[in-house]
Amino acid sequence: MLVQLVRPLVRTQVQMLAQAQSASSKLMGMVSQWLGYLGIHAEVTQLQTSGNRIQVSLCVGKPEQCSEAEWQQILDNLNRDVDATPAVDALTYSAMPTAQQSKVQRLLASVLHASGQDPLADWPALRPRLIAMGMAESLLTGIYSALKVPMPMELLVEQLEPEVAAFVLSKAIHIALLDQQISQAEDTALKALLNAVDAGTDRFANHKAVV
Repeated sequence: MLVQLVRPLVRTQVQMLAQAQSASSKLMGMVSQWLGYLGIHAEVTQLQTSGNRIQVSLCVGKPEQCSEAEWQQILDNLNRDVDATPAVDALTYSAMPTAQQSKVQRLLASVLHASGQDPLADWPALRPRLIAMGMAESLLTGIYSALKVPMPMELLVEQLEPEVAAFVLSKAIHIALLDQQISQAEDTALKALLNAVDAGTDRFANHKAVV
């Protein structure tokens, strides 16, 4: 299921990258996002082309499946200091206009409701896990407010910007896998987000063709 979702998303992002006028910063964010699907928090610190390849330098934080003790031991073994804060996604969210931030909050709240649990009742236990995904405090506050007034996913994804849909999908996959399984409602929500990414990319390509 995860592979079926991620591969089309990566393909869509590659198409977006090929159409972008300024590809460097976009690719840096994409590489960090792709590693995030594996639970690895990474920030691209340098990117340059070399022949027909792309050289990338990374600053990698603690993987989600790694305990604090294990990570500290790894750091000691490597004798290096690594910033474990997954800053790329947080910065991207912070850079969004207020209207887009509101969409992200409502979409992630919808994914949480799709779990079949009561996210408001479970919030004390749920919140630290969302923080571990790199979610900013302002995003958490917005999600908590959105949980109180749930909206259907099919309404939220209408005319959704592809980059916003891709950002939400990367977080939604992690949320859906919190209990190590994906319910039918979560599957439907994830596919709706993936379709929004694809549809938004098609609109962008058609607009460029007309121009």
